[in-house]
Amino acid sequence: MAQWIIHFIELHGLLGVFALMVLENVFPPIPSELIVPFAGFVAARGDMNTAGLIAAGTLGSIVGTLPWYFAGRLLGAERLKRWAGRHGRWLAASPADIEKASHWFDRHGERAVFLGRMVPAVRSVISAPAGMTKMGFTRFLLWSIAGSALWVGALAGLGYVLEGQYENVQHWIDPVSKLIVAVAVVGYLWRVITFKKEE
Repeated sequence: MAQWIIHFIELHGLLGVFALMVLENVFPPIPSELIVPFAGFVAARGDMNTAGLIAAGTLGSIVGTLPWYFAGRLLGAERLKRWAGRHGRWLAASPADIEKASHWFDRHGERAVFLGRMVPAVRSVISAPAGMTKMGFTRFLLWSIAGSALWVGALAGLGYVLEGQYENVQHWIDPVSKLIVAVAVVGYLWRVITFKKEE
């Protein structure tokens, strides 16, 4: 799995990082906790520009979360929760997820967008309550970019460490990456299978 991700990023470069990060924020095929460190690994070998990596990862993260912001802004809380109840199966987003993100937003205010971009459980859907409360789009973008850039930068830095220690950790990189993806996929499929529509 590790080699496949690295090869995909090597093959498609910054565009590949961008595309994977968009998808990761819409639904979880591969988590950013794997995408960005392996991209950092590629950058550490000199095959990718580090600043470009952070920019592409951050931009992909922002683009992937925009649908949630605009859905929250256009639909409002109750309609969005009803929509998630009927159609959230494939995005693995339930009304409870929207409610959880809303509580997070209520507790932390605008900082919730910044902090939420670094919390796997609420990373995507934190944008929905920002939209529902009519948070200004410019402020939403600034807080989202700040949180996403910090998260992507930290994961890219981890990739640098990974590259420097590759000889010491290569025996567990692939099994661990397979385990992370397997857990993400099984969790996603479980939610799809057990998802119940709410009227």
